[in-house]
Amino acid sequence: MFKNILHHKAASCTDCAKLCCTKIENFTVTVGNMTIFADVNIHLHCGQLTALIGPNGAGKSTLLKAILGEVPHKGQLHYAGAEGRRSGQPIIGYVPQYLRFDVSAPISVMDIFLACLTDKPVWLTSGRKMRPRVLKNLARVHAEHLIDRRLGALSGGELQRVLLALALDPLPDLLLLDEPVSGVDQNGLELFYEILAELREKEDMAILLISHDLNMVAKHADQVVLLNKGVITSGTPEEVFADERTQRTFGLLAGTVMGGQS
Repeated sequence: MFKNILHHKAASCTDCAKLCCTKIENFTVTVGNMTIFADVNIHLHCGQLTALIGPNGAGKSTLLKAILGEVPHKGQLHYAGAEGRRSGQPIIGYVPQYLRFDVSAPISVMDIFLACLTDKPVWLTSGRKMRPRVLKNLARVHAEHLIDRRLGALSGGELQRVLLALALDPLPDLLLLDEPVSGVDQNGLELFYEILAELREKEDMAILLISHDLNMVAKHADQVVLLNKGVITSGTPEEVFADERTQRTFGLLAGTVMGGQS
């Protein structure tokens, strides 16, 4: 089950101005008579980080779950490879905000990789054969040293990097991150965003990140989308944080965010 939420297949693709692109088109989610959001349209280009911001209850996490196919919705998801080449169905990686588990359980980082990356029971899987693959995945997130660490002994930042490493096998075309560094200390926060920058540059993947940290969004995002029951505004961080609708949503903080960036 856990492996299934880390990687998903999406629908067929269409051209997106000859760029590698995932199109979220007219996404609408309703629960009973309540509309969570309606007519959401976002283009996510490879090599770019798109930050999804908005107040609590705006539908941000629900949008990620709809993209994953975990929530019933209307609308379509299309993918186009570089230069308009059809690339079939994109691989989508997902990192949840939290992983609930028994912190006292004797489960190591290696164990969780074996459980997620193979179809065989863990006791029938050769850890020795899998170890180089696991180390390669952990190296992408600067966490090779954690391979034999017990999950319950990891810090919040270390655990999120392990989950990110899991979501990167196989390498996704689109990476979805649901507030992955909530509660992580400043050093862990900076390291996580540095890793995302490396993934964008080296692996050329599109990243969609939910975040409430407007300063980090302004510093690292290529595109920002303000969601509140629908897309209120989108564009560069400068454009979105200067928009009066963003400033009304977040108060004076949004208007001063860009001024604090060097």
